[in-house]
Amino acid sequence: MAKGNGFAAVSGRITAVPSEVLHEEVLAPQFEAEARNLLPWYLAIEKALVLESVRLGVVEREAARRIAVLLDGIGYEHLTADPEQNTSDIAFAIELHVRAGLGKDAPAWHVDRSRNDLQACAQLMYGRDQVAAVAGQLIDLIGVVLDAASRHVDTPMPGYTHLQAAQVMTPGFYLTALVEEVLHVLRRLTASYEELDRSPLGAGAMTGQELDWDRQQLADSLGFRAPVRHALPAVASRGWALAVGGDLSLLGVTLSRFATDLMCWASGAYGFIDLPDALCGISSAMPQKRNFPVLERLRGRSAHLTGLSLDLAIGQRATPYANMVEVSKEAASHLSTLFGETRSLLRLGTTVLAGLRFLPEPMAAACAREYLGGFTLANLLTLHCGIEWRTAQIIAGRYITAAITAGLPPTEPAPELLREAANAYGQQIEGARDLLAQAFSVEQALTRKRTSGSTHPTQVRALMTEQRLEVAEQAARWLTRSLRIEQALAGLNHALGLASDAAAEAVAA
Repeated sequence: MAKGNGFAAVSGRITAVPSEVLHEEVLAPQFEAEARNLLPWYLAIEKALVLESVRLGVVEREAARRIAVLLDGIGYEHLTADPEQNTSDIAFAIELHVRAGLGKDAPAWHVDRSRNDLQACAQLMYGRDQVAAVAGQLIDLIGVVLDAASRHVDTPMPGYTHLQAAQVMTPGFYLTALVEEVLHVLRRLTASYEELDRSPLGAGAMTGQELDWDRQQLADSLGFRAPVRHALPAVASRGWALAVGGDLSLLGVTLSRFATDLMCWASGAYGFIDLPDALCGISSAMPQKRNFPVLERLRGRSAHLTGLSLDLAIGQRATPYANMVEVSKEAASHLSTLFGETRSLLRLGTTVLAGLRFLPEPMAAACAREYLGGFTLANLLTLHCGIEWRTAQIIAGRYITAAITAGLPPTEPAPELLREAANAYGQQIEGARDLLAQAFSVEQALTRKRTSGSTHPTQVRALMTEQRLEVAEQAARWLTRSLRIEQALAGLNHALGLASDAAAEAVAA
């Protein structure tokens, strides 16, 4: 390698070592991040490319095997951001490490190559791996939520609109709504994964490569479904990161809303839920308090997903449509943090929901003291007494107002007050007591709902069956994707002789 002033040049165009400030503030942190997150994928890509170089006739098979063995011997501890030796660039560091062990053999190794599609592919493989891990956690979360829901399909609790008690529902009904939302995110991630499942290798710097690289074979050897069809988007676009970021932002927003409900229901004002002591906090000054800061953590951490996703978009907007460090590295500099925050949030949320206990007695008492059957009363007045529905709504509202003023709970029907309210609008009511008993029965409130997706226990159980089937299908799909990648990478190693005794001996030597 030609040198000048102690600098092991990797290009004849630049003859100076990166400045100390550039190295410390930009290049070394980038090198560290890529070594921790992308190294396994860089090495797999190099193996795929060297195997294709054999087919192209530019590298001998024995040299390719030696290169693969040298690649297999590279660990995180073997690479250092060195301004003089590798310009603090991980791709150069890998190349120079292999070259040092290879000597003068295989001079055409790395011919017709660019870092652009190499980096884009490594990032995609990392993103693909992280998305699959998040999908697995979402599947685990759904299983925990469905287990909790199955225990409370018949347990009444108040449902709230505009922060006011509105209608009777159940924890099972509520939790299956959470499952629907998580399944929605899982479907979106599946769609985003399809974009992640295309290999950019063969795009070169931006316009393709000069040798006849088999791009489909390169894609197959790394477990991709297909190559990116156009060379320029292969290196210029990081749309997949925006798509995944959007999916995770949606997840964060959704979980924040459910966390808000849990925070309310865990408070002394409601007392609907409880958590085990291992998930609770204390007050340093008030010994009577038993706090639930873990719920605050959940809601607080969910905000990071939206903030980090927005950072991805802001970093890319208004940049030229080409390979740009601003897009490929600066804009994506917090992508690993986004994945890390998402996985931490899901782990925490799954633990909380696994330990969550709904308390039937306080929930039933809250249902009993609220006039949650007003809608039902209006329906009964129309369907059984022939009263026009808007008028029936007014009569029901006037009855509830009169009963509250009289200090009567919903469980004590006051038929004379209902008749007075009806008489004010020229209406006569027969069987007023029975109508009121039906309207404000907490037990009947659940079974009165008939439509699919309603809080009727039968409908909730039917929905849960559908959800379990869908999540099982999703789990099978994600497992299939994972196995395809594992098999492709294992096949790549086998094709390079890394599974042979000779390869093992070479590594030992």
